[in-house]
Amino acid sequence: MKRMIIVMFLGLLTSVCAMSQPGGRYGYGRRHLPAPPRPSYTASRYSSPRYGLSTDFYYGLRLGLNVSSVNSADRYLDGGTAKAGLNLGMVAGVQLAPAMPVYLESGLYYSEKGGKGTFDGRTFTYQLNYLEVPLLMKYRIDIDRYTSVQPFAGVYASLGVGGKMKDFKDRKAYSAFDDDAFQRFDAGIRLGCGLQFAPAYVELGYDVGLANISHDYFDTAHTGAFFATVGVNF
Repeated sequence: MKRMIIVMFLGLLTSVCAMSQPGGRYGYGRRHLPAPPRPSYTASRYSSPRYGLSTDFYYGLRLGLNVSSVNSADRYLDGGTAKAGLNLGMVAGVQLAPAMPVYLESGLYYSEKGGKGTFDGRTFTYQLNYLEVPLLMKYRIDIDRYTSVQPFAGVYASLGVGGKMKDFKDRKAYSAFDDDAFQRFDAGIRLGCGLQFAPAYVELGYDVGLANISHDYFDTAHTGAFFATVGVNF
């Protein structure tokens, strides 16, 4: 099921990116109408029905990769070696003021985090699957009529919806969210930068986990994750 979702999303992204090329089917080539003048922030270059985007609101789809770890004072829960996982979601953003290229963005993601570690000669992997809600401030820096750079900063909150701790020596798996492992709630700071070309969008960033996800009062555990995401905005 996961592979089918990814294949369908990549197919949609490829089609949209192909149509978005300047001079292409929906571009402003020689056989099309002349390109409009460079707009101000109050008249977005994507306000044309060709792109389905308006000045003050957008929504989009995202698909990406997490490279995450779990750093803990408890050796049993420490997964300081990085582990790869999926992130998949949808976002929506709104411009905060007509005269400023500043946007407030939120959304809903399915995000796989975790890590790898060793304890008493045993190798463990920790897979922590979350539903995640970010709240970000974005600043749009226009490069040309099609392209913009979008640095962002904000926070996120996550709820654990599944996951396993795997002991490879005993070939056993345990629930990652129980009284001897991790708490379901996580939250932290998100930093990064995006690049948009017409409707196509890519971003890189890092999540700094601030919540203690360990159940033990005397020990702490925090997540951390690099992420790379591709998507489309409408």
